[in-house]
Amino acid sequence: VANGPYIMTSAAANGNDSKKFKGDIRGPGIPSRVIHVRKLPNDINEAEVISLGLPFGKVTNLLMLKGKNQAFIEMNTEDAAQTMVSYYSSVTPVIRNHPIFMQYSNHKELKTDNSPNQVRAQAALQAVNAVQAGGGMPMAGVDASGGMGGHSPVLRVIVENLFYPVTLDVLHQIFSKLGTVLKIITFTKNNQFQALLQYSDGLTAQHAKLSLDGQNIYNACCTLRINFSKLTSLNVKYNNDKSRDYTRPDLPTGDSQPSIDHQAMAAAFGEYYGVYGDVMRVKILFNKKENALIQMSDGTQAQLAMSHLNGQRLHGKALRVTLSKHTNVQLPREGHEDQGLTKDYSNSPLHRFKKPGSKNYSNIFPPSATLHLSNIPPSVVEDDLKMLFASSGAMVKAFKFFQKDRKMALVQMSSVEEAIESLIEFHNHDLGENHHLRVSFSKSTI
Repeated sequence: VANGPYIMTSAAANGNDSKKFKGDIRGPGIPSRVIHVRKLPNDINEAEVISLGLPFGKVTNLLMLKGKNQAFIEMNTEDAAQTMVSYYSSVTPVIRNHPIFMQYSNHKELKTDNSPNQVRAQAALQAVNAVQAGGGMPMAGVDASGGMGGHSPVLRVIVENLFYPVTLDVLHQIFSKLGTVLKIITFTKNNQFQALLQYSDGLTAQHAKLSLDGQNIYNACCTLRINFSKLTSLNVKYNNDKSRDYTRPDLPTGDSQPSIDHQAMAAAFGEYYGVYGDVMRVKILFNKKENALIQMSDGTQAQLAMSHLNGQRLHGKALRVTLSKHTNVQLPREGHEDQGLTKDYSNSPLHRFKKPGSKNYSNIFPPSATLHLSNIPPSVVEDDLKMLFASSGAMVKAFKFFQKDRKMALVQMSSVEEAIESLIEFHNHDLGENHHLRVSFSKSTI
């Protein structure tokens, strides 16, 4: 990715600095408040070097050896320096595509003079400290550019045209090329894969935005749309495939919690079973999470759902649907934490069979590879809908609008299972202009 425009101070290395410090001879790795940084890019500036230390504590002094592509960073405590060195031994710091190397210095503290380089380094430090004093905690992700960038270090990333899955690790790999990524949280919002990503400072975030916004991760798809977040720091609770704090390898994976997928599953059952009747409540069983109770509005609907759905495959597994001995699903008692496993849909606006004799009863068909779409706004064209259905990773085999009524269309997926998953994903999808897509199974083929 080409480097974007960048704010930098370009000054030739001052000879005095180089004479005084010949660069550290590698010691036995005895901890020191002073850290020796090597292999810096040629046009590095003070704020960028300071930003390496900021997430770990206060940077109290800095010495730049620009002619040697080296610098010395002095932290306020030895503990801060140790945390920093151990973190960067597992995650290589990168500034503008350059991997950087660091080790403890033999110097216990930095002695500085009034050379032009030193005056500039002190000014940069004062600027950063002034920003931090205003922001309170050093870890709060303040703008480490010392007011030179003025942006949040947190970026909000949306991946458009998601034809291939994008993982947290893929994002880390891409964004690490432009600076040290401290934290990432990924999530799906409005049916879009999104992420929040925190750098150590606003300047690096600005550079990453300039370099990566609008770029494709893969050929002609998975386009990055990047904005600055209003958040200045991310709070990551778990290190797993959805979120990670690279400065805290000790965080739990959160596997013992019911994962968000079970909550999504409860919502999915509401949509899927809703094709055959109005779902009132869904309860995923706490001790047997592969089992759920689904309460329909009457016994006829329960029979309909059972006869059509028993044996169908969902996410690679065959569903077993039988009538339960329970006559209704109990809601969790007030004050009892249910962890999102019970959902009440009794007032859902999505019910298809509320009106007695609704024409939806005549449109009940078994699951099929072809889906019937309705409520399509005039501005949405064939390509928009094909792309929407392909965005979940499914394969669209055929598509056609109804000739007499372009509010409706048929879309054929490559299998019944894919069609089931697409119905769950895109029924009630917001197509804009106050139109929510309606999806059901079709008896027709294209």
